[in-house]
Amino acid sequence: MLELIQIDPFDGVAVTLWWEIYAAAERADRGADTAVWTRHESQRELQQDTETIDRRAYLACIDGEIVASGRLALPLRDNLRVATLGVHVAPELRRQGVGTAVLTALETEAQEAHRDVLKASASWPCSAGDDGHGVPGREFARRHGYALALGDVQSRLRLPVAEAHLAGLSAEASTRSQGFSLRSWIGSVPEAVVGGWAELDAAVDTEAPVGDLEIEPASVDIREIRRSEMLIAQQNRRSFGTVACDGGGRVVAYTQLVVSGDDGNAYQWGTLVRREARGHGLGLAVKIANLQLLQEHASDVRAIYTYNAGVNEHMLAINRRLGFAPSELMAELQKRLA
Repeated sequence: MLELIQIDPFDGVAVTLWWEIYAAAERADRGADTAVWTRHESQRELQQDTETIDRRAYLACIDGEIVASGRLALPLRDNLRVATLGVHVAPELRRQGVGTAVLTALETEAQEAHRDVLKASASWPCSAGDDGHGVPGREFARRHGYALALGDVQSRLRLPVAEAHLAGLSAEASTRSQGFSLRSWIGSVPEAVVGGWAELDAAVDTEAPVGDLEIEPASVDIREIRRSEMLIAQQNRRSFGTVACDGGGRVVAYTQLVVSGDDGNAYQWGTLVRREARGHGLGLAVKIANLQLLQEHASDVRAIYTYNAGVNEHMLAINRRLGFAPSELMAELQKRLA
């Protein structure tokens, strides 16, 4: 009989066992060189003191043997009907009913927390096609009632990008963005712009295409921005940020790159332009300025990874101009409980 044990995030041995199954399962499905969160980054996130999300990690045992790991994330302020979950089975123990047993246990935990919208994700190589037919994670989710709510494209930009190319794009963007000013930094968001940054960061998940995902806008919370910055530092990561401001000093666009000090890659986090400021090339302008800052101060970074909805042709087009190329596909999955 399966036993699901919630681990203490400060128990290094338990976290290592949990993380090793997660990493092995991801690499078995997506390739040995796939970018996964490191053990240190994962543990620090589990340990984070936050008022907005309850993160839980589990080890699954059968007759005392660890066979799988699981995770559950429960929003505490917004989207209170939602639970996000993940199941990872040791590759050598698959197709024995372990994944189904772990998923059932996690769904029960979510129901006991009064959640009736369950979310998960699955990734696969681009060669497997948009629907991921035959991919183990996608087929597992399909069998258990998780529908494809939004299809995403993971893109990778190999660094460095030629400065001449960036300078040309920057000159083009500047002709369209006259009347706006750019400000870039490394580390914490400056006090003068953190309010506008927090507004855009809270809106990014619902302003981007959402497909059939059931999602509410997040609350604007400067304190949570500061908690996130503390976590980034604890994870041995660095944040690179750029905003565009209008003539009155209001933040109208933002973008953020986060560099992992453990794996040598950078990851694109939010990018958003306020609706009323669109059409001035600000999305391209802030991304170029941020990339130039990254290349100047983190020349050892090998690549940038980003995710965009497959239907978000505008942002995908910007990324292609910068040099991004599709590297993987991901399904955002959703199941509604009766």
